[in-house]
Formats: sequence, structure tokens, C-alpha cells
Amino acid sequence: MKTIIVVGGSKGIGNAIINKLVNSCKVVNISRTAPNLEHVNLNHFSCDVIQENLPEIETVDGLIYCPGSINLKPISRLSIDDFKNDFEINVLGAVKVIQKYLPILKTGNKPSILLFSTVAAKLGMPFHASISTSKSGVEGLVKSLGAELAPTIRINAIAPTVTDTQLASKLLRNDKMIENITERHPLKRFLNPEEVADMAVFLISDKAASMSGQVFEMDCGIVTFKI
Repeated sequence: MKTIIVVGGSKGIGNAIINKLVNSCKVVNISRTAPNLEHVNLNHFSCDVIQENLPEIETVDGLIYCPGSINLKPISRLSIDDFKNDFEINVLGAVKVIQKYLPILKTGNKPSILLFSTVAAKLGMPFHASISTSKSGVEGLVKSLGAELAPTIRINAIAPTVTDTQLASKLLRNDKMIENITERHPLKRFLNPEEVADMAVFLISDKAASMSGQVFEMDCGIVTFKI
């Protein structure tokens, strides 16, 4: 049974991933708050990955870094600290976790890493300057480490569009906003956490053994199509 570290598994996509993995893998969750789930295969460490030292873990076969931010403001209202904070959460946090667990990942069973980007890294969208900048850094990290760590460790990313989570609640706070978001996507829908988790579970598994250095867009057509 593989051991998978999930950073940020208490809410949203991370929580959906834990629920998908916990019956078939040993899952180590690292987050500030514990997930609302108890299972013999789940072990939780309360930790702020940005501010605190990461826990010592003896065996790791997979690493999924889920923390993210949605800081949507006009460029005139974004401070340098906004850019720094988004970069720290999305990029430097991932780097910190990878550097910490890389030595034991290298000894794991067909080890792999999964990060998260956003469709805004490829699709120019107003008010996304800070988040698209940091998530573009995530994509660069995936490409670079994919080459550097091959053939021992695979690394990929998922770039989802709007997903129905607490993080995106301000974008989906009323029926009109939900309708507008839905209509903007050619497939006339947006994502739910469970379908993103399904993709995550696949990419971290041996079924994706041929895939590394890739960014998989779950975009409901918004990047891919012009209709």
C-alpha cells in the first residue's frame, strides 16, 4: 500500500483527494486544520507549511500540494505584498515541501508529485495578475523538475477552471454569478472537487507512469475552444 502526503487536505479539492485515496493508500495530511474524516489509513499533522517546520515522515511514495489562493484585484490595487503572499503560498510552499521530502521520495515505490496551477496561467483574464503570475511559476517548476528528477520521480500539475469550493465561494456567491460563470465555459458547466480529485488520483498513480512534466487543463473548454 502506497503512502501519499497531501498538503492542504482539510478542505476543497484536497479534501476530495483524501476521500478518494484513503481506502487504497496510507494518507498523511498536512494542514492547519484537520479534515472532517477519520480512517485507519489517515494520519494528520497540524502544521502551517509556510511558517512552521514540516513533520518528519519515514516513507513517502507520492506528494500532492493543494494550497492555493484566489486574490482577484485590479493591478492598481495589488500591492507588492499581495504578489509576495500569492507566490509564497503557491510556489515557495510547494518548493519547501518538495525539498523536505525529496530524499525519501527518491526511495519510494514509483514516486510522483502533483501540483496545482490554474487556467488563468494560459488564458489572459482581468484581475488575475497576481495569481496567474504565481501559478505560471508552478508550471515552470513542473517542467524543470520533470526533467531534473527523471526517471526516478514524476511530477505533473492540474490547471482547473473555477471549482465549487470554499476558496472560490466569492465567485459563486449568487445565482447570477453562477449563471455567468456557467455561460462563459463552452461546456456550460464548471468543476466540482470530486472530478478534480479523480484526475489527481490518476496522475499520482502508476496508471500515469508515462506522464511527467505535464500541465493538464481541466477547463470545461474555456481555454481550448472559442465558440
